Amino acid sequence: MASDMAISIVIVFSPRPRQVVEIPMTIAPGFTAAQALMSAAYLGESATHGLEMTGLGVWGRKIGPSYLLQDQDRLEVYRSLTVDPKVARRERFVKQGAKKAAGLFAKRRIGAKAGY
Repeated sequence: MASDMAISIVIVFSPRPRQVVEIPMTIAPGFTAAQALMSAAYLGESATHGLEMTGLGVWGRKIGPSYLLQDQDRLEVYRSLTVDPKVARRERFVKQGAKKAAGLFAKRRIGAKAGY
C-alpha cells in the first residue's frame, strides 16, 4: 500500500556562489535521481537550465544517477569548483594577517613564512 503513494523530495543546487535553489517535488515511487532531475527541468524550472552538473548526492552522500529516491530525500546537485579550496584559504590567511602574540604565531622562527 505504501508503494502506491507519492513521495516527497527536494532538489537543491547552487547556480552561483551564495545562491541556493530548492525545488520541492512530489514524485512516484521508483524514480531515479536522473529521472527526478529531468522531471524538474520538464516542469519549467528555468533555474536548472544550463546547470553544469559534476555530481549528485543525497543528504551529503555521493550517489549515482541510477539511485532510487526515497521519501524525504534531499537530492543535491554539485557543480564544479571555481577556486581550489587550498588556494582560497591561503589568500584569506594572507589578507587577514596573523597576530604575533597568539597561538601558532607566538614563537616564529626568524625568516620563516607566516604560520610556520
